[in-house]
Amino acid sequence: MDFEKTRFNMVEQQIRPWDVLDTNVLDLLFHVKREDFVADSQRQLAFVDTELPLPNGSKMLQPKMEARLVQDATIQSSDKILEIGTGSGYLTALLAKMGKQVVSVEIDPAQKERAAANLKKAGIANATLVEGDGVLGLPEQGPYDVIVVGGSLPVVPQELKDQLAVGGRLILVVGDLPVMACKLIDRETDTSFRETTLFETCVERLKKFEAVEPARFSF
Repeated sequence: MDFEKTRFNMVEQQIRPWDVLDTNVLDLLFHVKREDFVADSQRQLAFVDTELPLPNGSKMLQPKMEARLVQDATIQSSDKILEIGTGSGYLTALLAKMGKQVVSVEIDPAQKERAAANLKKAGIANATLVEGDGVLGLPEQGPYDVIVVGGSLPVVPQELKDQLAVGGRLILVVGDLPVMACKLIDRETDTSFRETTLFETCVERLKKFEAVEPARFSF
């Protein structure tokens, strides 16, 4: 399989048509090798427009969704980033390449170790992985310039909003099937936030919530 040709086709046929036009993000997709973040048996599927299953039963986001999250978070090179749900570590790597520092929280210890190995292989040195329930964030290491949630949630957790620095951005997918929306939350002042709906989509639930009725949760 010609991985570089397939990577080029992924960018041109899946990602550009999804309004990912930031040249920094597009260039990054050629440098961070997505096939190195999946199981050996999945390497030829790494560029397919679908959510790939991970060993722990969760799923890796679609390539176009990962690229769109990175673009729409408008990451700066000085940004401190919190990621909720490390997964394979691929999105972690993209965030780390764009920002100054990434702290990524993963609830599954085995998946955290797999992601750590993937990141080490990719030469990512500015990402720290933490085992824990990321829905409540990681306030002891905040505030953060950017928070990215790697799976959908029923609602926007206030705890995550509170951990944004003024001027910071929280990007996540919220809602219930069959309609979810990607939202961008900007912290404008200590007490005020601006919420923007970017687009409608459907994304796998964050692992803690995947088999639970959303009405049972409040934040």
